[in-house]
Amino acid sequence: MSKKAADHHRKASEHHTHAAHHHGEAAKHHDTGQHEKAAHHAHTAAGHAVHAREHSENARKAHTEEHGKK
Repeated sequence: MSKKAADHHRKASEHHTHAAHHHGEAAKHHDTGQHEKAAHHAHTAAGHAVHAREHSENARKAHTEEHGKK
């Protein structure tokens, strides 16, 4: 795997980890009735998920560029 593809996979993984953290925080705040904080964390988690998908797609593209379509 190319370094470029591997870097994108790592970044996707990091964003998934951050998204999971923010989902956990959103759940905690929702349980305690702090709905504005819950919404903030849910929105932040969604942003991390979008970035993770972008990095996953960039990893696929980098792999395809290096190895060609098969």
